[in-house]
Amino acid sequence: MKRFGQRSKRDGRWLLCCGILALAGCSATAGTATNTGYPGLSGTAWQLLRIGSMADGQATITVEQPERYTLHFLADGRLALRLDCNRGNGSWQATPASGDSGQLSFGPIASTRMFCPQPSLDSKIARDLGLVHSYRLRDGHLLLSLQTDSGIYEWAPAPIDTSRETPSSPQP
Repeated sequence: MKRFGQRSKRDGRWLLCCGILALAGCSATAGTATNTGYPGLSGTAWQLLRIGSMADGQATITVEQPERYTLHFLADGRLALRLDCNRGNGSWQATPASGDSGQLSFGPIASTRMFCPQPSLDSKIARDLGLVHSYRLRDGHLLLSLQTDSGIYEWAPAPIDTSRETPSSPQP
């Protein structure tokens, strides 16, 4: 008969097995981190070229000033945006399916709400980012596909603005 406080070898093995399974579960979920260390999107910056529609009768929108609409995928999962005269931020998460494509989602986007001179695409882009479900890198461009084939956003590489990530230098 076991006394209070004594453990059998069977109890020790059970605890060891539970510990190993718990650690394996933690490493499995830690391995699904998709933003950091993935070279496809992390640390890249893009400017909008055009918005295509899958619907018949809707023309492709070509952006006259691509530098006024930018996405910066920061390595820590944050997103910095320029939407015409507005600025914004949010979060992003990508799950690569292959070397050049995968699932992509954006968290809530917070942005300034200045009234930009018309015609402006700021509110359309802010709304549509919540509908993005996948991405593809093709010929140096980033293609963002919206849910239910409702559109494709085409982005070209843009210079990376590091002023948001590092403090400015003191001026003499």
